Amino acid sequence: MPRFAANLTFLFTERPFLDRFAAARAAGFDAVEALFPYDHPAQDVRDRLDAASLRLVLINTPAPDWADGGRGCAAIPGQEGRFRREFAQAVDYAEVLGAGLLHIMSGLASGPEARECYLRNLEWAAAQVPDQRLTIEPINPIDMPGYFLNDFVQAEAILYELGAPNLYLQFDAYHAHRIIGNVGTAWQRYGQRAAHIQIAGYPGRHEPTGGEIDYPAFFARLDAEGYGGDVSAEYFPAGDTAEGLDWFSKAKG
Repeated sequence: MPRFAANLTFLFTERPFLDRFAAARAAGFDAVEALFPYDHPAQDVRDRLDAASLRLVLINTPAPDWADGGRGCAAIPGQEGRFRREFAQAVDYAEVLGAGLLHIMSGLASGPEARECYLRNLEWAAAQVPDQRLTIEPINPIDMPGYFLNDFVQAEAILYELGAPNLYLQFDAYHAHRIIGNVGTAWQRYGQRAAHIQIAGYPGRHEPTGGEIDYPAFFARLDAEGYGGDVSAEYFPAGDTAEGLDWFSKAKG
């Protein structure tokens, strides 16, 4: 059985953010992730993790302009200074929270200048924190138009070109299905570079059950291949979060 985590930006939103940690533990999770914990002091989040005996798997670099359409800035030429400031904030939070992975968001950009900017920022970031594992994630252009990193071929080429030992692929099965059309094919081609997996059903991005993605088969494949990372539930619950966790109970056996 894979090690499952709950994304607290998506799940248990019936409660305030800091109350979601206890809810995740009560539902049977022993690990969580959060996209942007920056609205709360890092120590307050750490206290909730400790109280619930939870590991924090991953956080994103900040996107303080998210509500206005911002999606990070690592690939946006001219915003290198902002990137470095926000990366430093993310590293501070990751250290306090014990975050195993830090996802660097590329932002909305395109073209060769954006690619060069992204490469240099990733190279700089990886060198700053050699003991912190970093990830990049292809996000499909239908759900997030204009996002720079929108293809697995592109991500693989960047990882190969940089060759940073602490930089990995973040494999979101939902996005992989939308980009490539088959999760199994995507995993076979790119999974060896993945340090983290996220899941959601398709269509709808709800619970990972039914629909076009055969998650029981995918989980069995991960077990057979000895995948050692976490599999995070990053979906929009169709109803109450806890009532939609039958898939989790079945996956745990």
